[in-house]
Amino acid sequence: MAIPLLPPSPVGFPSPTQALEQPDGLLAAGGLLSRDWLLEAYARGIFPWFDAEDEHIFWWSPSSRAVIQPGQMRVTKSLRKRIRNSGFTVTVDQAFESVVEGCQAPRGMASGTWITEEMSAAYVQLHQQGFAHSFETWLEGELVGGLYGVSLGRLFFGESMFSTLPDASKIAFFGLQTLLQDWSFTLIDCQIMNPHLESLGVASIPRSDFLNVLEDNPLHLTRVGRWHLEDGADNLLNYAR
Repeated sequence: MAIPLLPPSPVGFPSPTQALEQPDGLLAAGGLLSRDWLLEAYARGIFPWFDAEDEHIFWWSPSSRAVIQPGQMRVTKSLRKRIRNSGFTVTVDQAFESVVEGCQAPRGMASGTWITEEMSAAYVQLHQQGFAHSFETWLEGELVGGLYGVSLGRLFFGESMFSTLPDASKIAFFGLQTLLQDWSFTLIDCQIMNPHLESLGVASIPRSDFLNVLEDNPLHLTRVGRWHLEDGADNLLNYAR
């Protein structure tokens, strides 16, 4: 079954329920990586995912979604010890482009990355417009891990994370879910389940349930602009409810 090829304008997607079963979640191709296209996609439970060699942008809405409620992260004793005693600092929106570059770097035996230059530029622009945010893990002034994603209403749509030291991305995730719990966010979307996410307490829900959450998401409450800690703190690991 063929998927639709979307023109550059107007902005619009088919229903996520029309996504293919194989490959799971492939919905459409085409469109643009502009603010309007990206925000419309996330608001409808859709995200872009493609390789540099692909002719078009591909848009996805898989049949199950990996999600977690803020405050529900599984924190092991060893991780909690590292959070408290290893000298890490977690900040928000202090080094967005560096976090994207860290996520863009090849990992393990892989020689490439799915975060293309076009995609990187799109999210940097979305950050500059106040919709994309980064959480950074630092040790002795060096960026050692982080994650970035998009915020709409009371949902945070995670895109990617990286780590150059053990647990550094987990510690960034801990900072993320701590802050979003304090801000009364409903859900963190992690897109597609993997063992790393599962170890953090992320669970899979059917696409239909995820779409229901999106319908109840108050977009007028979106925190547009650079994020900061409201009490003036500079380390999310010391930030308490």
